[in-house]
Amino acid sequence: MKYQTQKIAMAYFMVAMALFAIQVLGGLLAGWIYVMPNTLSELLPFNTVRMLHTNSLIVWLLLGFMGATYFILPEETEQEIHSTTAAYAQLGILVLGTLGVVVTYVFNLFEGHWLLGKEGREFIEQPVWVKLGIVVAGLLFLYNVTMTGLKGKKTAISNVLLLGLWGLVLLFLFAFYNPENLALDKQYWWYIVHLWVEGTWELVMASILAFLMLKLTGVDREIVEKWLYIIVATALFSGILGTGHHYYWIGTPGYWQWIGSIFSSLEIVPFFAMMAFAFVMVWKGRRDHPNKAALLWALGCATLAFFGAGVWGFLHTLHGVNYYTHGTQITAAHGHLAFFGAYVSLNLAIFTYAFPILFNRDPYNQVLNMASFWMMAGGMTFMTFVLTFAGTVQTHLQRVQGDYFMDVQDQLAIFYWMRFGSGVIVVLGALVFIYSILVPRKEIITPSDEDATVVAE
Repeated sequence: MKYQTQKIAMAYFMVAMALFAIQVLGGLLAGWIYVMPNTLSELLPFNTVRMLHTNSLIVWLLLGFMGATYFILPEETEQEIHSTTAAYAQLGILVLGTLGVVVTYVFNLFEGHWLLGKEGREFIEQPVWVKLGIVVAGLLFLYNVTMTGLKGKKTAISNVLLLGLWGLVLLFLFAFYNPENLALDKQYWWYIVHLWVEGTWELVMASILAFLMLKLTGVDREIVEKWLYIIVATALFSGILGTGHHYYWIGTPGYWQWIGSIFSSLEIVPFFAMMAFAFVMVWKGRRDHPNKAALLWALGCATLAFFGAGVWGFLHTLHGVNYYTHGTQITAAHGHLAFFGAYVSLNLAIFTYAFPILFNRDPYNQVLNMASFWMMAGGMTFMTFVLTFAGTVQTHLQRVQGDYFMDVQDQLAIFYWMRFGSGVIVVLGALVFIYSILVPRKEIITPSDEDATVVAE
């Protein structure tokens, strides 16, 4: 490890992986409730399980991004992180807020209270006091990484990463604006949810992926940076007005149907560019890097993001199609593969690359790590196809024929069982990944090795 403050990343990665385990187990429980609806119906109802599943996803991904930033910035700027105290204080605030959210959700505390109770807005249900804590942590983070960036060397990777992080934190401020008009509420609500995952997060993703390609392939920085600028330009061009695909049916003017359809169709471009970028860099690369698992995760991230966010997003982004498919299991299919491909795999890639360096030892358990990739990627891909078929049947029966919702759900039971089975594989893959990262391989010393040691001495 070249810079001592890179150790900050370790704390963030550890907390992120703990939440990752909780998140996938929560998803498995939610999948089980789909097939056995009365499971924990009074103790832990489905709406609470879903909140915990989605919120823990967002939090652990953000912690992964922040840890990755603390790991990458020193190498890119050739400077130590400005303040380790601020970095750990920020983590403490986020952990406290996470615990507060979990207790509030599970026990439904302070319901209806403007400050202490949860808000009924998907993904940003957090109580106001937790939102204030998130803002404080976010401002600490921006101060810390920006000061680090200003003091050190400027590179395309660090600049794009900081741009994405500034946008990420500032867009969260819309969580405090909650107008009474529901259409207006949804219009601004998407400023957070959409402009995060299809805007600022894409910049973070592109910069982290560029860093990994630079380290793993040995391609010249100039080539990597040219690709990075192209990806960023296409992501911002398509992503900002691509918000319109959420405005089709919420009461906004009809012209959003055309804006949303056109620019959303272009959102596949940056994801295709990232996939092409990753494979071209490997093809051009001259370095035989020992960490093959990290390279697999990086390539898998770019590929699955293209299919999950790009192809499956395009499948129902045109307003004529979305009219029928909106809110069906097709949306769930797109969401699962897009998040896993673009952001989950990205974090697991940087974890796989960084942990051997942070622990100051060679990459270990690589076969196990790569096995976890194929388990999770295979399980999530199968889940995506299952949910796509379920959504197609649901769309026809419910939206075309007009059958009752619960009658249609009965028809989808076989798909939900298959979804649960694929979820089991994903959870097992996640546990294998965590084991492979944290538990070092035991070295087997043979007699010949001992003899060699004696000779060497």
